[in-house]
Amino acid sequence: MKPYIVEGYYPLPGGRQNFRKEVAAENEDEALEKVYSLIGSNHKVKRRFIRILSVREITPDEVRNPLVRFLVGDKKS
Repeated sequence: MKPYIVEGYYPLPGGRQNFRKEVAAENEDEALEKVYSLIGSNHKVKRRFIRILSVREITPDEVRNPLVRFLVGDKKS
């Protein structure tokens, strides 16, 4: 698995909420699917309202989330 950062936003009644999620996935499509699932389940936002600004692969050294670091297989954790 590879680490990805997905950045975007979703609307709120008084504006919008920006987000930046680190996920471990095989490819960009799988990373997007995980983020849609996480945001939708945690914040009750429909997929059509979630706007993705960027998806990029990062190096294992840039990963901050311990679970993602473990799934990627980084030996530092």
